[in-house]
Amino acid sequence: MSAVSMLDGKSCLITGANSGIGKETAQALAQMKANVVMVCRNKDKGEAARREIEKKTGNASIDLLLCDLSSLAEVRTLAAEVRNRYGKLNVLVNNAGLFSLSGRTKDGFERTFAVDYLAPFILTNLLLELLKSSAPSRIVNVSSVALFGGHVDLDAIEKGSLPSGWGAYSNSKLALAMFTYELARRLQGTGVTANCLHPGAVATNIWKIPPAVVRPFLKSAKEGAETSVYLASAPEVEGVTGKYFEKKSEKKSSEESYDEKKALALWDATSKMVGLTG
Repeated sequence: MSAVSMLDGKSCLITGANSGIGKETAQALAQMKANVVMVCRNKDKGEAARREIEKKTGNASIDLLLCDLSSLAEVRTLAAEVRNRYGKLNVLVNNAGLFSLSGRTKDGFERTFAVDYLAPFILTNLLLELLKSSAPSRIVNVSSVALFGGHVDLDAIEKGSLPSGWGAYSNSKLALAMFTYELARRLQGTGVTANCLHPGAVATNIWKIPPAVVRPFLKSAKEGAETSVYLASAPEVEGVTGKYFEKKSEKKSSEESYDEKKALALWDATSKMVGLTG
């Protein structure tokens, strides 16, 4: 069975879908005749991207939902809207990412940690029942090779004394991988898979504008989206779960990412932070 036929009529939600890897992922899945739900923060940019993808793919089944993923309340509202509007969800791509040198959200969390880890943790958990009822379903989390430089400090998380800048980014991507693996363990037997990936060094807005000498060596957003699209659609990864991918191939992530005891403690600590139970 081809990826196109697998996704024909399936519902796929992608966060951060108005530019970069997210936009390319949305376009690729729309090309496969999926019903695509684009989640964006900016209405004008989101609508412009939606129209462009519709025109390029000829797929009119593309919706736009708005959400500032740095806001816990807005993520909860987004999840409720998805549950209320759609009877199924076959693919969830937690793509949106942020690299911020400083700053906290209105909820008091370090901004990068909030967008790159807390938002996908909340959104995924609140959409799990919909994903289960739509099985076989797939959860795809866009992590990063930066996780190799990360460390999950449970005391710092519980106290809210998290670093900013690169430390926040690498720690968030590690936490996202650990969440993915713990999620996969919890979803065994449900028909829902969860995998994460490193998209490669991609020239996207997250890094602003790289120096001219560096940009030629970076992947395009389309190239960076290839592994996300692969995990969302490829027949050969049907049933594959709890893995880390790069260049459409399974790879080993960091030693800490496989610490099951810490992953469970991280899940519990995160649930308390954001007010989720279970």
